Amino acid sequence: MPSGSPPETAHLRSVARTAALWAAPLAFLALFYALPMAQVLRLSLARGTSLGAPFVEAFASPGVRGVLGFTFLQASLSTLLTLLLGLPGAYLLARYAFRGRSALLALTSVPFVMPTLVVGAAFQALLGPRGWVNLGLMALLGLSQPPIEFLNSLGAILLAHVFYNTTIVLRLVGDFWSHLDPRIEAAARTLGASRWQVLRLVVFPVAAPGIFTAAILVFIHAWNEFFFALIILTYPAVQTLPVGIALFPGEYTMPWGEIAAASTLATLPLIALTLICQRRIVQGLSAGAVKG
Repeated sequence: MPSGSPPETAHLRSVARTAALWAAPLAFLALFYALPMAQVLRLSLARGTSLGAPFVEAFASPGVRGVLGFTFLQASLSTLLTLLLGLPGAYLLARYAFRGRSALLALTSVPFVMPTLVVGAAFQALLGPRGWVNLGLMALLGLSQPPIEFLNSLGAILLAHVFYNTTIVLRLVGDFWSHLDPRIEAAARTLGASRWQVLRLVVFPVAAPGIFTAAILVFIHAWNEFFFALIILTYPAVQTLPVGIALFPGEYTMPWGEIAAASTLATLPLIALTLICQRRIVQGLSAGAVKG
C-alpha cells in the first residue's frame, strides 16, 4: 500500500491523538511527582560516599528511628482498630436489610469527605484542654484542671484515624460481602457447620481481597496523614514523619539530609503497597464484571 494512504494516515492521527492525551498527565506527574522524588533521592545520596551509607546513617540516628518507629506504630494500630470496628459494620450493612440502612451508609461516608483539617479541629474543640467535654467535667466535678488529657497522645491520633477511615472498610469489604450468595451460608449450616465456621471458612475468605485492600489503603493514609498529627499531637513531644518533614527547619526537627534519607526509605514500601492495592482493586473489578 502506498505511503500516505488513508488507513495509514488515520493510524498516524490516532497515534497523535493518543500521544496528545497522555502528554498533559505525564507532564504533570513528571513535574510534581518524579522531579520532587528525584530531588529527595539526590539529597539522600549526597550525604554518603557509598550508595547505602546515607540510609544506614539515617537509621543509626535516634531521631530518625524514633520518628519512623512512631509513624509505623500509629499507622499499624490505626489499621488494626479500623478493621476491628469496620468489619462488623461492613457485614451488617452488606448482609442485612433494615430501615434506615441507606441513610446510615451515607452518614458513614461523611467523615471521609470532610477536610482533615476540619476533623482535627473538631476533635480538638471536643476533647482538647478547653474542649466541651473537659469544660463540662470541670464544671460538673468542680475541677480546676482538665481531667482528660486527649491531645498529644497516641490515642488521640488513633481515634481520629479510625473515625476518618472506617468508611473505607465499610465500602470495600461490604461490597465483597454483598455479592455472597446467602444460599452458600445456608448450605454450610445445613451440612453441620457452626456460625463461627461459616464466618471463618465461607464469609471471610470471600471478603479477603477487600479486607486486604482496605487494610493497605488505611495504612497508607495513616502513614501519610499530616493535618491530624499536626493539630492533635503537640510538637515536638511526638511527631510523625510528614510532620517532621513539614516543620523543617526548626529546633527540634531532624536534619534535612536525614529526613531525605528516611523519606526515601519510607516511600519505597508505600509505593509497593500502592501497586499491590491497585492490582487487588483491578482484580476485584474484573471478578465483579465476570459475575455480572
